[in-house]
Amino acid sequence: MRAEAQTLTDQIQQSMALLRRHLDWDNALRRLDELNALVEDPTLWDKPDAAQALMRERTRLEGAITGFRNLEARLDDAHTLIELGEAEEDEASIQEGEEILRALKDDAARKELESLLSGEADGNDCYVEINAGAGGTEAQDWARMMQRMYVRWAEAQGYSVDYVEESEGEEAGIKSCTMQVKGLNAYGWLKTESGVHRLVRISPFDSSARRHTSFASVWVYPVIDDTIQIDIQEKDCRIDTYRASGAGGQHVNRTDSAVRITHEPSGIVVQCQSQRSQHQNRAFAWDMLRARLYESELQRREAEAQALADSKTDIGWGHQIRSYVLQPYQMVKDLRTNVETSDTQRVLDGDLDRFMAAALAARVQATTDAEAAAS
Repeated sequence: MRAEAQTLTDQIQQSMALLRRHLDWDNALRRLDELNALVEDPTLWDKPDAAQALMRERTRLEGAITGFRNLEARLDDAHTLIELGEAEEDEASIQEGEEILRALKDDAARKELESLLSGEADGNDCYVEINAGAGGTEAQDWARMMQRMYVRWAEAQGYSVDYVEESEGEEAGIKSCTMQVKGLNAYGWLKTESGVHRLVRISPFDSSARRHTSFASVWVYPVIDDTIQIDIQEKDCRIDTYRASGAGGQHVNRTDSAVRITHEPSGIVVQCQSQRSQHQNRAFAWDMLRARLYESELQRREAEAQALADSKTDIGWGHQIRSYVLQPYQMVKDLRTNVETSDTQRVLDGDLDRFMAAALAARVQATTDAEAAAS
């Protein structure tokens, strides 16, 4: 086997070994057998909440095990193709096998990272809130571009996106929006995107064609199920109703049914206008508030862990995390991990995996260091 193929194989096998260890392979197989047996129980759905939690665990575990076995099979196929090519001196087959190994290396690295998504809510669906910063139309257009970017990313992962709330800008773009992203590990991946995102470009709204800097913030928090108890006192909340606004169509309701809930002790505000009735919007808003308060608790724990290790990093909620420069040069750079690319259009079309993977790896490493320092 040629040197490049051997190097790729070594890297793939290293990722697979770590993936197998993170999965705790023997226990994972045993647990999947247990879950499969429980699914056959005719009384399973007598307790719907417990049944749904069980099904989610089974889906996650089955996907992880199947993914690992697929990696093994593809690695074996690549080796077979290369060996046959070498035996027959078929350069095309060797190159094809090496190309499979290159793709497999990236897939194995991603699977390894996915195995680290072991937080309480990492496997859950999530809400993504985007808010335009100061700057009027320019910032609102940037917020719309970000909305499109995350929708494209979600669609590429096979996730679905539901629009919860959207506030249109006066001339272009959006002032704010909330989307619900549905799919396995949606929160685990997207949680790394929370923060302030900066855009530098020649403004299409400036007749003098001057360069402008715009900001938009992203806030990601998990959808939580009824098994997670969040204590909310209704007396601590102010509930307002208002007429929904926006572009109309299937995502926006133009009646007086929109609901805004303000949790006064924390200052958290949630709103929903996507449902047909005020009652439905109110119920959805309560769910969002529970999720926001739960995310706030997760942040508190993370901050405490970082403080123990005295290793507070630039990954701060509400801080600038990434710059998107379109003028005078092309560059997207993550300020936490220093990952960068000059292919800005591809990023704006939703190619965010490299940034998410690097941020997640740094986050996991910070947690590991904090735990080691605390022990």
